[in-house]
Parts: sequence; structure tokens; C-alpha cells
Amino acid sequence: MLRILGSPKKLCNGVTRRESMRVGGLGIAGLGLAEILRLQEASAQSRANRPASFGKAKSVILIHLYGAPSQLEWCDPKPNAPMEIRGELGSIASSLPGCGVCELLPNHAKVMDRCTVLRSMTHPYPLHGVAFALTGVAAIDVAMELAPRDPRHWPFFGSVVEYVEDQHRTTPPSIPQNIALPFRFSSRRVGEVPRAGPYAAYLGSQYDPVWTDYVGQATKGHRKVLRDMVFDDNDPYMGLARDAFFQVPAAQLTGSDVTVDRLNTRRSILQQLNDARPRLESSLAAVSLSKHQASALALLQSNELAKALDLRLEPNMTRDLYGHTLFGQSCLAARRLVEAGTRVISVFWDEYGLAGMGWDTHWNHYPRMKDELCPGFDMGWYGLITDLDQRGLLDETLVVCTSEHGRTPKINKAQGGGRDHWSNVYTTLVAGGGVARGRIVGASDSQGAEVAERPISPKDLQATMYHLLGIDHEMTIPDRTGRAMPLVDGRIVIEAIA
Repeated sequence: MLRILGSPKKLCNGVTRRESMRVGGLGIAGLGLAEILRLQEASAQSRANRPASFGKAKSVILIHLYGAPSQLEWCDPKPNAPMEIRGELGSIASSLPGCGVCELLPNHAKVMDRCTVLRSMTHPYPLHGVAFALTGVAAIDVAMELAPRDPRHWPFFGSVVEYVEDQHRTTPPSIPQNIALPFRFSSRRVGEVPRAGPYAAYLGSQYDPVWTDYVGQATKGHRKVLRDMVFDDNDPYMGLARDAFFQVPAAQLTGSDVTVDRLNTRRSILQQLNDARPRLESSLAAVSLSKHQASALALLQSNELAKALDLRLEPNMTRDLYGHTLFGQSCLAARRLVEAGTRVISVFWDEYGLAGMGWDTHWNHYPRMKDELCPGFDMGWYGLITDLDQRGLLDETLVVCTSEHGRTPKINKAQGGGRDHWSNVYTTLVAGGGVARGRIVGASDSQGAEVAERPISPKDLQATMYHLLGIDHEMTIPDRTGRAMPLVDGRIVIEAIA
């Protein structure tokens, strides 16, 4: 029997880390996956010592601004810093005392009193490592970033939530519980290979997010250049037709595609697979197959997802509130998915057209902030927070807006000005779902270059998110070999909790 020596630190569920690692070792030696899961479920029964904030959020809208916005031109401006630090954009007061915001974000400023600002995010990897920001992986490198199925990756936050909660379900949910918008990650750019991050890793591809796609015409654009490549088409993040909506491509059933006979045939095939299941249940592949069967049939038979994603059912006034950009309308779709019962909705502001886009402003920083980035974010975030609050959903919906890192305090000399990668300190916004209203946690120094107080890692942010969703962030899940793995090595940011 494998025993792990070390500190007997007690977990929140009453099991020590040492004991959980011992269970993992037993899994390798012969304890099955089902037994491990039953032990974890039994140990999770005792919640007598849970704080009141545990499980306050029914769902989470996780917004990731790919490329990384500048902390100085978001919610941590430095108006008294030298010009080469503060830049050409000024700051304005917001509804949160002591928290100025960029002058390009007047609507965003109005809802800051409903948010908590984390001004001291930090980590040692100034890479576009979405995986480091949104999974429990302990380290990231460029090779991993460009290899979505690298075996070193850990599962995406939304995939973990879906997996953990699946262990307690007896019937599949009526709507997918882990959905990502607006399109499959890193699929609308050219110039480089796909990027890693929002995938289920060792939990299996059946726990990857359900990806949507948007239907609608981009209405605005500008010229994008990447080395010898040029993109001159319109960009939906700058403007999107008023009748745009979302769909899940795999779930579309048109009259010419699927008849009643074909649907019945699919059901018959499903029954045949179920009849064969006893011979397959001993393998991990059988677990994946069962999950795929349930998900596929649920999508085929239910209209709930299609209705939630059909923004044409919303009043024009509500659509206008979010702004007619891909980001704004993605945020609106996220709110509708919350109402439909989805647990984790991820909204990615992704690269479009060329690599190195999104919020990756190494050059043309100021023109892009003014024309491409800030207008869409200003309306989208304002619309989401306002709409959730007016509907009474904000207190039960956790909203997180983060990125992989920040940007350099000192402006470079590229055309249009630029700020490069910087992970020493950056900003994240959280709101709703058990988060305090109107707080600032942590601080950067006078130039926005280093943490001045209360460092917060992406792992701490994830631990807080798990906690608010009612998942013990110190529990373990099995990897491909049955070894017990922690969800994330982080601590709850208690200062951000109401």
C-alpha cells in the first residue's frame, strides 16, 4: 500500500491532503475510479463548518479578454506617473470611490460600485498562457500554449465544474452545463497554430466546453497587419448586425438535415449502444461514450439551448443596452444561458482575423483602444452588470472578467504606441454571486509595475470561484491513471467576499 509522508494538513471536507494522495496511490494499485469517486462523495457530506459564502453563486459568467488589457488603461490608472507610463489617455472618476477608470469607459464607470477590483494579480509567466489563467496547471511554456492536447495540461475551470457535479447527477441536465462563446477558441485567426486552454485535458474531451458560433454580419472593421499578412475585412468585435444570434453547430436540426425517421434511427443506435454498455463499463472509453450519448441526445431533443442562444427573442431595447458588437451580444447570450440553467458560461474576447489581435496591443495601442477595444467592452460589461442587477440575478450569478496577464507600464516606441507582456501585476474584476460590492483588493505601486500589497495569483482567483460555486477547491479528482489530483493550488480571496 502506497503511503505519502508529509504534513497532515486537514482539508475542508475532513480528509487530509496526505490521505487523499494515499487514495490516489491506491487507485494506481487497484482501487477503481468508481471507488475513488464514492470516497470523495462520502467525505464531502460534512459541511458543518462551511462559511456562509460557500455556494452563494448558482452560476458563473467567466469573461476572458485574450491578449491582456493594460491595467493602467482599465481600472488602475496612474494619473500622476510620468507621461511614458500614464500614456495619452486620461482617467475619469467611477461610481466606486477611489477607483478611476480609463476615459474611454464612461458606461463601465457607472457600474463599478457593483464590482470588486482585484488590483494585485500576479504570476511569473508573461505569456499568452490562457491555460495558466484558467486551469490548475502549475507552470506554462510556449510549447504548451500552442499545443491544446499536450498531456501536461490540466483541465479548464468549466470542465472541472461539470465533471465534479456530474458525479452527483442521476439524470443528465436539460441544457449543457459548460458552454463557451462566441466561437471555438482560436478558430477565427490565421498565421499560427491553435492555442491551448479551454479544454478538459485528462478528464477527457467529453468535458470540453460546448462551443457556440455566431450567425450575423460584421459591420465595422479596420486594417490589421501581421508581418506580411493583411486583414481588411470587417471585425464583429467592432460591429455586428442587429439581427445576429448564436447557435451550437452540432445541435442544428433543419428540415433537410434530420427527419423523424433519422432521429428515430439515432435513438435506435443509442439503444444498441446502451445494450452493449455492460461489456464496456470497465474502460474509461465507456465513460466518455456514455457522456457523449447523453449530451448528443439532449441537444437533439431539446429546444432550450436553441432558445437561449436566439437573441432575436430579446427586445431591441435590451440588445441595445449591451451594444451591437460580438462581445456585447455574447454577454447578452451569457445572461440568457444563466436563466436557462447553464452552470458555467465562458465568454472569450478572442483574436479575430490575424494572430496577435484581441487585447494584445504591442503596436497601435492607442488607435486600437479607441476604435476597436474600449467601445465594445464599455457597453458589454455595463449592459451585463446592469441587466443582471435589474433582473435580480446578480447576487446569485458570479461574474469574473480576467486575462492571462497585464501590460508593461512603460510604453514602447512602436507605431501608435504599444505595451508589451507584463505579469508582475495586473487587474481582474469580479461581481455578484457572493462577491462584495464596491471594494478594491490589493494595490500596485505608483507606476503600475509591481504589487504593492496583497498579491493574488490566478490560482487564488480560481479557488475563490470554486468556493462561491459550492465546490471545495482542495478536493481531488482522478487523472488518466487514477492518481488523485488537486483542483488548484490556491487560496480563497476572502477580502473579495461579501
